[in-house]
Order: sequence, then structure tokens, then C-alpha cells
Amino acid sequence: MGNDKLENKVFVDADACPVKEEIARAALPFGIPVWMVSSYNHVLPDLPGVTNFTVDASSQSADLFIANRLRRGDVLVTGDYGLATIGLAKQAFVMSPRGLVFTDENIGRLLDERHYSAKRRRAGLRSRGPKPLSVHEKDTFLHVLTKVLRNLQENGYS
Repeated sequence: MGNDKLENKVFVDADACPVKEEIARAALPFGIPVWMVSSYNHVLPDLPGVTNFTVDASSQSADLFIANRLRRGDVLVTGDYGLATIGLAKQAFVMSPRGLVFTDENIGRLLDERHYSAKRRRAGLRSRGPKPLSVHEKDTFLHVLTKVLRNLQENGYS
């Protein structure tokens, strides 16, 4: 490889990701490759500019696949706070499918909230799952992702 600049990618924790098509649509004009990773229990759509990777069905397989390949300057789309923490440590740009940008400043609070919710569930208290994405949330996500990809293209970050 020598001095060749490595290409940034968009990694997607794709098992439960509701914005797969939006990601592909946003990345295509920038020529930034998208890697969608899911377990073999999920069928990923064939989308332009997207390479699909299938891993085994164990709970952390997709996370480990992504964590082992993610580099500084890559983009990671995940709803998993643990994987988001790894992405931040690797200096990737990390966001949720709802358009929330994960930062060193907010990830601790989010992990604490997840821990508190898990304790409540173990104690027998019911909690609701996430609501379906609204059109507004999908638009917000697309806006944030497009802004990030434009910045990557204009300024580079690898």
C-alpha cells in the first residue's frame, strides 16, 4: 500500500436499521462505499454502492465485524450504544438511525440510561420499545448524514 490513502467507508449495523435505503441514496453521489453488516437471519436489500456482509447469528458478531474494520474518519450508523462507544474510541463519526450524533460528551449518559432501563426490566417493570421512525426523523437522519459525507469529501479525514 505504501502512501496510498485508505478510503473512508460508511459502516451500518444493519440488522434493525430502518434507514438502509436512505444511507445508500446519500452515499452514492459522494462515491463513499457503504458496508452493511447483518446476521444471516436478516436479508439485506441489494442497493447501489453497498456491499452486504453476513455474519453468524450470535449477538455480537456484527459488532465485532465492524469494530475490527472501523478506522478513524469512517462513518458508523448504529443504534447500539456499546458499538457507538467503540466507534468514538476509534475516532469515527457515529450516529444513530434517528439522526442522533454520538459524542464523547453524550455517550456516558446514554450508557447510564441503558443500564437503568435494563435494571428496571430485570425488576419486572415493562418498558416500551422504540417508536417507528417518523418521516421527520428520517429527514433529520438524511440531512445529518449528507452533511457528514460532504465534509468527508471536501476535507478528507483519514
